[in-house]
Amino acid sequence: MLTIPSLKQSYADGTLTPTGMVSLLRKRIEAHNDPAIFIHLPPEEEWLDLAAAVESMPADLPLWGVPFVVKDNIDVAGWPTTAGCAEFSYTPAEDAEVVRLLRAAGAIPLGKANLDQFATGLVGVRSPYGIPRNVFDAAYLPGGSSSGSAAALAAGLCAFSLGTDTAGSGRVPAAFQNLIGWKPTRGLVSNRGMVPACRSLDCVSVFANTPEDAAIISEIIGVFDPADPFSRDVEPVSLETEGFLFGVPASLDFAGDPDTPALYAEAVAKLEEMGGTAVEVDLTPFVDAAKLLYEGPWVAERWAAVGDFVEAHPDAIHPVTKQILENSRGWDAAATFKAQYQLREFARDAEGIWQGVDFLLLPTTPCLYTVEEVLADPIRTNSVLGRYTNFMNLLDLAAVAVPTGFARDGRLPWGVTLAAPAGTDEDLLRLAGKFTNQPLPETLTEEEIRIPVVVCGAHLEGLALHHQLADRGAVFVQRTETSPHYRLFAMPAGGSIPARPAMVHDAENGAAIKVEVWSLDPAAFGDFVSKIPAPLGIGKVTLASGESLPGFIAEPRALDGAEEITHLRGWRAYLAR
Repeated sequence: MLTIPSLKQSYADGTLTPTGMVSLLRKRIEAHNDPAIFIHLPPEEEWLDLAAAVESMPADLPLWGVPFVVKDNIDVAGWPTTAGCAEFSYTPAEDAEVVRLLRAAGAIPLGKANLDQFATGLVGVRSPYGIPRNVFDAAYLPGGSSSGSAAALAAGLCAFSLGTDTAGSGRVPAAFQNLIGWKPTRGLVSNRGMVPACRSLDCVSVFANTPEDAAIISEIIGVFDPADPFSRDVEPVSLETEGFLFGVPASLDFAGDPDTPALYAEAVAKLEEMGGTAVEVDLTPFVDAAKLLYEGPWVAERWAAVGDFVEAHPDAIHPVTKQILENSRGWDAAATFKAQYQLREFARDAEGIWQGVDFLLLPTTPCLYTVEEVLADPIRTNSVLGRYTNFMNLLDLAAVAVPTGFARDGRLPWGVTLAAPAGTDEDLLRLAGKFTNQPLPETLTEEEIRIPVVVCGAHLEGLALHHQLADRGAVFVQRTETSPHYRLFAMPAGGSIPARPAMVHDAENGAAIKVEVWSLDPAAFGDFVSKIPAPLGIGKVTLASGESLPGFIAEPRALDGAEEITHLRGWRAYLAR
């Protein structure tokens, strides 16, 4: 099982490199031999180029060399996005914002994963690209719609993967394949660059092997995106993680499954062992809200997203997907407003329940279905699977799906979901860590989380490009000097780019150069580094104290036509001259 800390440790002790990792994963993919997992898998040479590019980045980036897979309704620049429909395919010029943040933090995208077409379904069988295997038993569902993302991680083909979750697509596959499925608070993670399903409800979700991995990723991607109209600056909300009260529905319907009721009871007992107290709750307002998703006008949002394409290309649509989409037409404005009023009533009723509990413990799915059962009765079985997932985004909840045990004589995993109001993501992941016996590390201070960056030129305080730090919330650390092993050059100005320094390491002919150290949070640091134009970049700069920190360095070609100004010992002195 690949985890982010173990992978970074392997890199740190030299037993593995990013290029070695992607070569190893290529062999795993070939050995696993499930062509239905990936819709787009670039050639190994492209993987090696991506890994080599990461190896030139600072090794202390939070996701340096960590391989991940992307659901194929999320854009990766230069790779086709199909949303599970070849005729819909387009090739984006830019990464989705969430992918951009991950790559800036050092992560390596490996490929685009299969899905229920247009992210419509919780089953994983509605794709013209095949049905990804459930790695535990191929006769059973992989879960959907993020089927390929979950199957890739469960098979050990990546360290984490991106899904999407409108009605359960990031939680149901996690339950069926023994994974952590984090569904963020709606709007916490940018949806820019994602093919919408229900745009007002969609979430990019994360599959991880441990709650700690999901928490690490949440720090990188949980960033407000002003270019996404549905993005929100979500305020963290604390939950009681010791001596907590958790809601247990007074009535649950497990659809006749022989194993899941006992597994749910075990989950209740586990939380009680952790010091929690079970509180019986009436789930009626939640279940009534869930019905609105497919029996109300929100289903028409799917038609708003892809209806024009469906009408123009009816033969390209999976038969079940087409039936759902075509049935979504016909909702008028009056019915839409009435449904919104109903939802507000259900939400108000739910508020009373939250007064008495910290979070809800729910079955992720009522039951486990075989592929054959779902193909024979696709609409009803899908509806059953969404019984305890469909209401989450309508009622603005955060959720984490966690494994809780094995059914069918120990062959098949199944899981439960911890859910709470918006903003509780961090504490839900912390609770999930305790529940799975994979506790998260103690919360770091803001100072411990931030990444330092050494600047020597136009990014110095008060100079032309300092706003690029200030706008990202940079905090001043110190003014100091480098070790006496650097030379400084002035690159000429050009166009809109001001004159800039190029600092290069020279152990024999160098001098101590005056610099400033600032710090950024991980997401801001990754964003800042991703926008540095060649021939400058970020590497390790050794300070007079002997400490080596990320900072500006220059490629040798930066010196072409540049004036050496090492004798001035700093950029401010050059400007004053």
